[in-house]
Amino acid sequence: MLKIELDELEVERIYREELRKRLNELEHHRTFWDWDELCRQTCMSKNFIREQFFFDPRFPKYQVGRKWLFPAKATEEFLLQWLSEQ
Repeated sequence: MLKIELDELEVERIYREELRKRLNELEHHRTFWDWDELCRQTCMSKNFIREQFFFDPRFPKYQVGRKWLFPAKATEEFLLQWLSEQ
C-alpha cells in the first residue's frame, strides 16, 4: 500500500500561481492590436513608433476606415526582428 501526504496550503499556492500565469497569457493574447495596445505592448509612444518603424514596408499594419489594426502575432515577430537589427 502506498500512502501520500500533501501539504494542502502548498498545493493551493502552486495552483493559484499556475492559474495566474495562464490568466496572464490569455489576457495578453489578442488577434489584433490597435494603436493603444501597440503602445502598451511595446512601451513605446506613437511618435517613437512612427519615427522608428511604422513606415517600414515589413511592418504589418492595416487601415480599416480610420482605424489602424496590427496583427498581434505578426507584429510581435516583426518587432523582435526589428530589435535585433538595431
